[in-house]
Amino acid sequence: MKLAEIASALGARLENGPPDLEINGVAGIEDSNPGQITFVANPKYAASAKTTRASAVIVAEDFPAITTATLRSRNPYLAFARAIELFYQPPRYQPGIHPTAVIHPSVRMGSGAHVGPYVCIDEDVEIGNRAVLLAHTVVYRGARIGDDFFAHAHAVVREFCRLGNKVVLQNGAVIGGDGFGFAKDDAGCWYKIVQSGIAVLEDDVEVQANTCVDRASIGETRIGLGTKIDNLTHVGHGCKIGANTLLCAQVGLAGSTEVGNNAILAGQVGVAGHCKIGDGAMITAQSGIPGDVAGGATVSGSPAIDHRIWLKNAAIMPKLPELARAVRKMAR
Repeated sequence: MKLAEIASALGARLENGPPDLEINGVAGIEDSNPGQITFVANPKYAASAKTTRASAVIVAEDFPAITTATLRSRNPYLAFARAIELFYQPPRYQPGIHPTAVIHPSVRMGSGAHVGPYVCIDEDVEIGNRAVLLAHTVVYRGARIGDDFFAHAHAVVREFCRLGNKVVLQNGAVIGGDGFGFAKDDAGCWYKIVQSGIAVLEDDVEVQANTCVDRASIGETRIGLGTKIDNLTHVGHGCKIGANTLLCAQVGLAGSTEVGNNAILAGQVGVAGHCKIGDGAMITAQSGIPGDVAGGATVSGSPAIDHRIWLKNAAIMPKLPELARAVRKMAR
């Protein structure tokens, strides 16, 4: 593909490169070779742009000039994501139902569906147009699913759950499993609380591999429009997650947690139950959240505190032994 064609497709501005330069693939900046295009979005890799073997680099509008052919973009990371699509097309699945699939006669499914081997769909299920259900996907009774649903192998949608349009479930995702609800009886035994609610995923939600979104004990667990949930994440019963929020790998939300719009919870963040996290909040990796977090705040640590204070504390920590010795010496 010609470099000028790529620039046009990405809405990028071509600088100091031959328009007819042939590009045959994409790669990371440190692993690229001649004939490939790469990108720089993180300043950490800015120096690598001068030494990369790639034939062209996608950069921000204000990135310093380099000798390599350059495509300037307002959002180089997004431009690179679109560049990948120019060279790689994921597998497409033709409409049809595999003979080993088990589908209840009452199921109402739209046009163009691909139903793979050993898929099971229970009674009174509705699924929209152009659905793809790969091998061993299971949909329990009474579920309602919109158009362009894509379920990878071993995904599960439990009874009566509601999924919007363009929902993607990666391998092993479980939507609507029982919430963790038990009450201790007079004999000291744990009595299971029936999880009578549902889980709701709005449009354009993606839930990645081996992640669980629990159903509510009463009411619903809800994941907002465009939110993305990474691998090995747990969303407890009755949680409410806003629109376009990111929950990164191994995040755990205890029951009835509320997270606003456009928030980011980095890897291994843990949130206690009944907490509220405001719109646009940023919680850094491995933080523990025992209480509410204001909208727009950035917090770190366990228990989490303002990120700037945490940075100062982290800088002091290696010096504590030295400070302790000094204090003991003064005391003597």
